[in-house]
Amino acid sequence: MSTTTAVAPLTTQDAETLVDTARRAAETAGITVAVSVLDAGGHLLAFRRDDRAVLIAGETSTRKAFTALQLDAPTADLVEAVQPGGPFHTLPTALDRPLLFIAGGVPVHRDGRLIGAIGVGGGAPEQDHGFATTAVEALA
Repeated sequence: MSTTTAVAPLTTQDAETLVDTARRAAETAGITVAVSVLDAGGHLLAFRRDDRAVLIAGETSTRKAFTALQLDAPTADLVEAVQPGGPFHTLPTALDRPLLFIAGGVPVHRDGRLIGAIGVGGGAPEQDHGFATTAVEALA
């Protein structure tokens, strides 16, 4: 008989903590961002876009989170893989949603299991990655 340990899912309170932490980190840096948090099933749990953020930042943050979730890896680690000739350059995607491989998406784990992802868009890729990483670290 096999036993498995239940892992608590990503809650809306967790998602709001991720959004708020990333937003505050960006605000401290003087950057206006959009933040999206997805649960393990790819459902949007929380979203925030400051009125001063460019409109596309919202879609970008969601796609970054989706990419991090689907590949269970920070999108910052995937940038070289999607260059022409790279292994992910022509990767087909689920749900007809193109993956966006720009730094700023980070998977969220609990007890070693993937429970969701956060995406941040609006700053430079390295900044977005830093804001997302800071949020995930604060949740732990």
